This record gives sequence, C-alpha cells and structure tokens, in this order.
Amino acid sequence: MIDERAMIHPSAKLGKDVSVGPGTVIGADVEIGDNTWIGPHVVIEGPTTIGKNNKIFQFASVGDAPQDITYKGEPTRLEIGDDNIIREYCMINRGTVKGGGVTRVGNGNFFMAYSHVGHDCMVGNQIIMVNYAALSGHVTIDDYAIIGPYAAVHQFCLVGAYAFVAKATYITKDVLPYVMIAGPETGVCGLNTVGLRRRGFSSTTIDSLRRAYKIIFRKSLTVQQAVAQLELMQTDCPEVVPMIDALNQSTRGIVR
Repeated sequence: MIDERAMIHPSAKLGKDVSVGPGTVIGADVEIGDNTWIGPHVVIEGPTTIGKNNKIFQFASVGDAPQDITYKGEPTRLEIGDDNIIREYCMINRGTVKGGGVTRVGNGNFFMAYSHVGHDCMVGNQIIMVNYAALSGHVTIDDYAIIGPYAAVHQFCLVGAYAFVAKATYITKDVLPYVMIAGPETGVCGLNTVGLRRRGFSSTTIDSLRRAYKIIFRKSLTVQQAVAQLELMQTDCPEVVPMIDALNQSTRGIVR
C-alpha cells in the first residue's frame, strides 16, 4: 500500500494499513495512524502527528513551517486527530514558539480544496472549511462551525460552535456560537437555525437560543447587561452557557 515512488524518511512512523501514493514526501518526525489514506504528491513535514482514518488528497501541504517571519526553524509541531478529510492543495502549518508551539486539529473535519489553516490555530471537531476558506495564525474554531468559500478569519479571532460564516466574509472580531455572519459589510444576520436543526437541537432549545440572540443583538444592551439576562436563562437552557462564556472571554469584541 506504499507506492515505491513515494519518499518516506526513515524516522517516520506509519500505522497499520496506511496507504501512500506516488510522489508523496513524508519527512522526519512524522507519525501517521492506522488506515489513513494519503494520495499522490502530498508533502507532510514534521514534527507532525496524524491520527487514524484520515484522507489526504493530492498536492496538500501538511505540517510544513509556519508562514511567520519570526519563525527561525524551531521544532514546533502539528497535531491532527482522526477521521479528517483534507482535499487538494489544502495547507496546514505547524505552530510557532510564541504561539505555544503547536497547531491542533480535532476529529471529523472536512477541509475542502485550497483551504488554509495557519500556525497556532486550534480547530475543533466536525468543522467544514469550504474551498479557499482561510484561517490566519492563532485562530480558534469551535465544534461544528462552517466557514464558507473565500471567507477569511483574522488572527486571534474565535469562531464559536455551530456558527456559520458565509462566503467571502472577512472576520476581524469574535463570532458567537450559533450565529450566522455574512459580508461584505460583515455583520450578524440571524441564528443558524438550519444548522442547529441538522445537529439535533430541539425546537424548544432553538426558540430559547433565538431569544438569547435577540437579547445580545436587538436590545441595544451592553455586554454586561446582556450577560446578566442570559444568566437568568441558563438553568432552563444550558445551551446559552457557551454564548455567556464567549462574551465574557472575548478580547477583540464580537461581530455585530
């Protein structure tokens, strides 16, 4: 299952039933888990750890040096979990020392062609990045978020769980969980109700989150006032807690 035309460094560790296509280069200090399929002409550099059951398509660049002018060759790393799909020409860079030394990708994510994950990003689980979507360095993307085609997220921003970022939207502030963001005049444009239904949220919970959305975005309240009202809801609707946490922890402000 390892094509004879692949180039694999002697220190690389490949698990059971790993498939590697022709012309692929796997560098030093790379570990790849069982049943991972790597197509032709992929480049994987280390230190990089890749879990089980991943699919990496042709011409992807995984684990190469961060695109940061302060990087001086330090042995930073990339960690990728299980069951991810990384399509053609996707780029995922290692971390930098100043950013903690690691870029981390969770499980079950779908990175479509030409998408980019910059250094020191923290990407959760079951996230979709559509073609040409890009994350600058130090970005956090929480579980089940969707980043649309040609969308870009500025460094140090957070995109909350279940959020939806529409095509060609440029994010420069934090995106709260559950909301939809669209450009070119980047702003919030509603609750991601379709996505929530697809993920099994009940109608009652969605109604409560819609009320929380109105508290934050439609009542002209300060962040502190909005948080106080959301805290009154959290017993009956614990799903508002991630919104409270995001509001309390944001250092960049939120997209409105």
